Amino acid sequence: MTLTAPAEIAKPRSPFAARRLRSTLAPYAYVAPFFTLFAAFGLFPLIYTAFVSLYRVELQTPGDMEWRGFGNYAALLNDQYFWTALRNTFTIGVLSTVPQLVMALGLAHLLNYKLRGRTFLRTAMLLPYATSVAAATLVFAQLFGRDFGLVNYVLGLVGIGPVDWQTGTLASQIAVSTIVIWRWTGYNALIYLAGMQSIPSELYEAAEMDGASRWRQLFHVTLPGLRPTILFTVVVSTIGATQLFGEPLLFEGSMSGGISHQYQTLGLYMYEQGWGFFHLGRAAAIAWVTFLLILVLVGANALIARRRSRKEAGR
Repeated sequence: MTLTAPAEIAKPRSPFAARRLRSTLAPYAYVAPFFTLFAAFGLFPLIYTAFVSLYRVELQTPGDMEWRGFGNYAALLNDQYFWTALRNTFTIGVLSTVPQLVMALGLAHLLNYKLRGRTFLRTAMLLPYATSVAAATLVFAQLFGRDFGLVNYVLGLVGIGPVDWQTGTLASQIAVSTIVIWRWTGYNALIYLAGMQSIPSELYEAAEMDGASRWRQLFHVTLPGLRPTILFTVVVSTIGATQLFGEPLLFEGSMSGGISHQYQTLGLYMYEQGWGFFHLGRAAAIAWVTFLLILVLVGANALIARRRSRKEAGR
């Protein structure tokens, strides 16, 4: 007689192990949709744009790709309109970002106190941000008209002659910057207001007992407490200024950014190369130059903020 060993009976998995596995995989399941969409609509276009920037690709024949290496980037460095667009992006960014954030900080400081109709004012400040870029730009283009614009009419009342807001270099850049300031000041003011409400009220009460006015409280209490928020708005506004496109495109309705490219930004220059001249390879190179420029500017802002915090910590 031959004896055989009985087969091993599979042990059922304990509920504790299954619960532990679910708790381990649950966070990855929650973030998986975001990373899936980011890989499809963010990471892949970014990598493919870098790939296209190394080729000569025309919009009429996108399947015919000719290897150029860094030829598209070299062509940009030798193109005077690229440097004009880069300079315009910097000047319009400064003209729009600095007044915008200063005004937003002042408005938030006033709304942080108990005022009548405070809720209505907070809601009204978001209306420019909710307005369409096209609608806002077309309205401001009429306001800055040379012959029948309201701005020149008001200037004429104080003895200033009509200004050609669409031809002059500085005048057109101020006009485009005004649109950006009008759209984004209220949005940044609400961000500052949210940051101010996280500052302990005891600090304001102590400053008021010491006789500090509201503006002194702004400089000695509010600004130190808002430093991380200010850094965030500076970084976001810098990125937005670098990517400025809709306002300069619709201000006059041309891809060249004026007769002499006086307010053509990098975004508008990329659009002109890709959809005006059909050079998709060069447009992809401009996109990557803009991306690298944003990384440099954001890194510089972070480095300055870190050094400043280290100096204050060492005092």
